[in-house]
Amino acid sequence: MQFIEYMEKYAVEFGLELSDKQLKMFDIYYQLLVEWNEKINLTAITDPGEVAVKHMVDSLSVCDEKIINNSSKTIDVGTGAGFPGIPIKIMYPDMQLTLLDSLNKRVKFLQTVADKLDFRNIEIIHGRAEELGKQKNYREKYDVVFSRAVARMPVLCEYALPFVKIQGYFIALKGRQYEAEIAMAQNALKVLKASVDKIKSVKLPGLDDVRAIIYIKKTGKLPPMYPRKAGNPEKKPL
Repeated sequence: MQFIEYMEKYAVEFGLELSDKQLKMFDIYYQLLVEWNEKINLTAITDPGEVAVKHMVDSLSVCDEKIINNSSKTIDVGTGAGFPGIPIKIMYPDMQLTLLDSLNKRVKFLQTVADKLDFRNIEIIHGRAEELGKQKNYREKYDVVFSRAVARMPVLCEYALPFVKIQGYFIALKGRQYEAEIAMAQNALKVLKASVDKIKSVKLPGLDDVRAIIYIKKTGKLPPMYPRKAGNPEKKPL
């Protein structure tokens, strides 16, 4: 089977409706991912079926139209190869999306993808979350912040929550240790003025692993000292 066939199959099994145009966009994204992966390290997964389910459908598992829609202003913190931001942008083409990554080589890849897919309302930034989260143009400006496979929850909250506007959402994609990570993050959530709104368990087609989406709501104004300087969130988690 070709990638586009796997993508259609797994999307249907997961309950997602994708148009022919969206399927073609996912296919272009996949081809670029495989091509660039030979030059820079983007992903250990390149098999078409595995990419379709473990990267693309997994990214789309965050979609909740009560929280994300075409009018949302969003940022993907530590986006890497573009997950989950780019798949969500394919689903919601009018959504405002910022992709943030600390490695310039990946930023160049992301810009190529955005150009090939003719994205509008997209910003791609080379930088660190700890620095950008202090800047007034980005601090508490987003309806929704995503992050996938970046750090443990106490650290991740300090990276992501500075971008979330009050009453907005931080959405974290997590694996089998998600309950323990949430427990570890309770102090960070309290300090950063946020709380877990809901948890959605995820069963991806054909996989037996444990995954969950953590929806965290920003409940108050972030204390000015956060985020701390680069390195501190990892060395001394809240």
